[in-house]
Amino acid sequence: MYGTIARLKVKPDRVEALQRLTERYDDLEVPGFVGTHVYQMDADETEYYLVVLFEDRETYRKNADDPAQDRRYREMRELLAEDPDWHDGEIVWSSVR
Repeated sequence: MYGTIARLKVKPDRVEALQRLTERYDDLEVPGFVGTHVYQMDADETEYYLVVLFEDRETYRKNADDPAQDRRYREMRELLAEDPDWHDGEIVWSSVR
């Protein structure tokens, strides 16, 4: 699997809007998409970490290059106080119960 981890700094009054937006994305049919996890930090309720998983690097890159994904990103970016800090990489192990 392949994916990204992003640090998101959400505008204080836009947290609920971000949650609604990400819930809308759950219904999309994106080839290779596996799942998403969103963490809210204890130390700062406007700081989040977004984890996105794809089947492989190829499907991740195709999605990243898709103009529809760019539109979704721009919609999300309006809710953020600053640009996300992205970290892409191969998922080398995972454990879920």
